[in-house]
Amino acid sequence: MNAIELMMEEHKNIKVMLKIVRKVCLSILEGKEINYEDFNKIIYFIKNYADSHHHKKEEIMLFNRMIDEIGETAEKVVKYGMLVEHDLGRLYITSLNEALEAFKNGNDEAKLDIIANAISYTNLLERHIHKEDNVIYKFAQRELKEDTISVINNECNEFEAKFNNIKDENLLILSELKEKYCI
Repeated sequence: MNAIELMMEEHKNIKVMLKIVRKVCLSILEGKEINYEDFNKIIYFIKNYADSHHHKKEEIMLFNRMIDEIGETAEKVVKYGMLVEHDLGRLYITSLNEALEAFKNGNDEAKLDIIANAISYTNLLERHIHKEDNVIYKFAQRELKEDTISVINNECNEFEAKFNNIKDENLLILSELKEKYCI
């Protein structure tokens, strides 16, 4: 599988987690207790699979080469679009973690921040993934030289082999939560 196909497959897994996050937030709105264990698993998956595993490949292997090879157009799209959205997603997850801690420590209003940050993250990532799958990746496939795409594919395969255990661990978390929340 080439790197872009792999990244699109990873997007499918991330989108399943986004559905889980929405279900967890809905359960809070319906008056159920906050399930810290599930939120910890969700945050772990987002930090380790969506961000460290997936976004790392995009940022280091794909986006940098797009900027180097394609130039100003790629630089604007990547630096002022994709990377800003990656950082905004990280901010939402940090804020979600802080809100969970605040609620655990007795701040009832923090429940609002839990839902707001979790849903903001899901909305951001849904749009972000749509742009990458339908615009950025196609742009890269069309504009990058075949040799460059080959290098990206090789680096991606090496990365996957090296960090396969992280991927497997997170896909197991995803499977467990997917079953629990009937996704």
